Amino acid sequence: MKRSLVVVLVLLLLLVGLPAAYVAATWAPDRPVAELRARWAKPPSSFLQIAGMDVHVRDEGPINDRVPVILLHGTSASLHTWDGWAEVLKTQRRVIRVDLPGFGLTGPAPDGDYSIPAYMRFMEKLFEHYGAEGYIVAGNSFGGRLAWESALALPSYVQKIVLVDASGYPLPADSVPLGFRIAQTPWLAPLMDRTMPRSVIASSVRNVYGDPSKVTDELVDRYYELALRAGNRQALRERFAQNGGDTSSRIRVLRLPTLILWGGKDRLIPPASATRFQREIAGSQLVMFDDLGHVPQEEDPKRTVEPVLGFLGPALPAVTPTLREASLEQEGVGAPVEEAPAEAAPEPVPATP
Repeated sequence: MKRSLVVVLVLLLLLVGLPAAYVAATWAPDRPVAELRARWAKPPSSFLQIAGMDVHVRDEGPINDRVPVILLHGTSASLHTWDGWAEVLKTQRRVIRVDLPGFGLTGPAPDGDYSIPAYMRFMEKLFEHYGAEGYIVAGNSFGGRLAWESALALPSYVQKIVLVDASGYPLPADSVPLGFRIAQTPWLAPLMDRTMPRSVIASSVRNVYGDPSKVTDELVDRYYELALRAGNRQALRERFAQNGGDTSSRIRVLRLPTLILWGGKDRLIPPASATRFQREIAGSQLVMFDDLGHVPQEEDPKRTVEPVLGFLGPALPAVTPTLREASLEQEGVGAPVEEAPAEAAPEPVPATP
């Protein structure tokens, strides 16, 4: 009898003690924005008031560029994922990077709306704030979806798009990062509101790299600390819950210059999506980087930015209204435009190793 009581007591201690030990070891409460800004919002960072949020942005390059480049990160990332590209692009073009609502230092949307229409309203306000003649929008993963959704919803603003391992088609993933799986598991997700093993973040980042050995401690620090920004963990759950369903049938409507870049080792959005984007967007060009993963712009910025430079072309300096009107007239802006027939998709261009 006594032995049975001892066994029961040991089991109870294990049942209570192990979860308590886990919580104690992985306790990670929200971090205030002011604390995080000191490390992750160094110059040239600034903050814009848009839709009740202090939106974290970086605006670099020639200020008189009439058609700036806007870079949009993916789920659980931040504008820092474009550091390597921005260093190169800003020597030729105006480059605007932003932490999207729900992520990075921008943090959660006040109304908790992470639907595609809500993000389109955000994009419109962003475009209006900078007041440019037009924009070239480049996005990775979820940011890539926002790029092509913007081209459809706000065509008067978007002149070209660059899709980097963009989401859009309901094709199955070969592997989903651990952090994403937890955020989409109802009984586990609430636990992550106050606990966050750094190992989960490290595993998730390595999962999206073609070569996991490139993932540094500093990189994991960035993803980990910005995930702890007050409100971001709850926003991630809501973002997944409000995914918006399948809108991929609209992709074939796109008729604007499009560059598609993809990592051949992307297991989250495999290359089948890349070839489908190329097939359905008439005249688009696909460049495949066989050895890279889901975030090629971060994993190898020097190599992946090369095709972008040619696609963007030189900056378009500001002109006076009179000259601008004359140039528009010469270009036939305002005249009826016949829709070009769909062209056969060109073969993917292999990236130079």
